[in-house]
Amino acid sequence: MSDQHEPGAGLRREAARAHADFAGEMSYGDYLHLDAVLTAQHPRSDNHNELLFIIQHQTSELWMKLALHELRAARECVKADDLDPAFKMLARVSRVMSQLIQAWDVLSTLTPSEYHEFRGSLGRSSGFQSYQYRLLEFTLGNKDRAFLAPHAHRPDIHGELLAGLESPSLYDEAIRLLHRRGFILDKSAVERDWSLPYRPNASVATAWTEVYRDTERHWDLYELAEKLVDLEDYFRQWRFRHVTTVERIIGLKPGTGGTSGVAYLRHLLELRLFPELWDLRTVL
Repeated sequence: MSDQHEPGAGLRREAARAHADFAGEMSYGDYLHLDAVLTAQHPRSDNHNELLFIIQHQTSELWMKLALHELRAARECVKADDLDPAFKMLARVSRVMSQLIQAWDVLSTLTPSEYHEFRGSLGRSSGFQSYQYRLLEFTLGNKDRAFLAPHAHRPDIHGELLAGLESPSLYDEAIRLLHRRGFILDKSAVERDWSLPYRPNASVATAWTEVYRDTERHWDLYELAEKLVDLEDYFRQWRFRHVTTVERIIGLKPGTGGTSGVAYLRHLLELRLFPELWDLRTVL
């Protein structure tokens, strides 16, 4: 039997070809700083299930970091009337959201009994305090100055949140783009206090409806609108899976951070980020 037909021979040859001496070169682990990443999990109890809880939230924060990176760049592209790159970035964020949605399936394997065994180790720490999640919401338009309070002890994070609060959201920039394209909009929709949450505006609704009624003429604006709807659709699904997973694990108990838990999360399901883009579906 020749070596080429021996099971595993091809794999052994590939292993022999691969570069193996990294004494003076950057390896895969070096590039990704895996020593830091894989030693960043520090359970505060001896419970087997706490590692799942930590990794679930750490990986979610990494995905949120990428989502913020893409959303901020997309916002700048919209601001510069350069929509094609923004479409790719927004599509990528929607795929990131799908990863965040599926991650709840893993956490939902944690039973109430298992969570109860280490919940006390969390103290008052809570996902409510995720500053990246707040930056995501600010970038998408859900503004609320009260969310800065848990970060007052960290001037660097507090400053980043304040800057996000006071900057136009992605949707604000989309509305300003409509204005630049010649749609007649109320001044209050184009220039306002960006730190306040967006309120539906009749002139904005009329503009978006015109876009949808003449898609050939306004194709790139139409595509932008649909990318925004995709994004909010995924964002809503993420919030819904969050609510159901929390209820599955802790029922209606208060959250570790002091919120009402499921009741608070259910309230978030009612929030709409891009209201006119949903309302026009009834009008058309």
